[in-house]
Amino acid sequence: MNKFKGSIAILGSGNIGISLAKGLVKSNYAEPGQISLTRRNISGLSALAEQGFVVSDDNAAVVANADIVVLAVLPQQLNNLLAQIEAVVDDKKQVFISVASGVSCIDIRSKLGENVQVIRAMPNTAIAIGQSMTCVATDNATAENVAEVIRMFETVGSVVKINEDLMTSATALCACGIAFFLRAIRAASQGGVEIGFHADEALKMAVQTAKGAADLLLLMQSHPEQEIDKVTSPKGCTIAGLNEMEHNGFSSSLIKGIKLSAIKAGALYTKE
Repeated sequence: MNKFKGSIAILGSGNIGISLAKGLVKSNYAEPGQISLTRRNISGLSALAEQGFVVSDDNAAVVANADIVVLAVLPQQLNNLLAQIEAVVDDKKQVFISVASGVSCIDIRSKLGENVQVIRAMPNTAIAIGQSMTCVATDNATAENVAEVIRMFETVGSVVKINEDLMTSATALCACGIAFFLRAIRAASQGGVEIGFHADEALKMAVQTAKGAADLLLLMQSHPEQEIDKVTSPKGCTIAGLNEMEHNGFSSSLIKGIKLSAIKAGALYTKE
């Protein structure tokens, strides 16, 4: 991979920000010294400072020297952050990446200036192991900058470029979706305990089975129903179990949960 030549500021170094920074270094996209991490209390970043990352509690100072700025704070904290950095924004050289749910590109430009290039990105917590599903969208960034941001997030998983009006949907399906699939795995492991396995055994078996199911679809490029058909025989135990789950609303509840999460994701940010 060709290394990025500029500097990167990650404002709000929580789980997502730190995981992104580590992924960029691990994949040889950038050196630690090219990446600045900010947090109100920088004592929690001391280990990263020892690894060569630049750490700071001064968002404006970090942004002033950055080429790419990642806004990695909660939606409720974003307006205060934008107010801190507004005076040092350089719309001719900088691109801003926002991972804040429910915040549009226009919302950010209304605070930083109408010519600022903004790209939204929605990763999930699997970014910590380089397995994120990240969706990116923009309404004004150049193709070159979009390609660079996609290259960044490909260091920590898979990336899909989507229309911006689908970003709250991406939040529900991919970011919230991690929790939904984890809950399904947890439920499967509890079922395993009910039928005789110890809890640790049941969890290991459920996790590996779920991983195998996902890998089947990724590697075979098949539809879930194709793979389901391979394990459901007439009057068999698999179809009996599936039908019992469907009678109790398994698919319906998952669909309803995703839809409600999308509605909630779109209402997290207050413009004022």
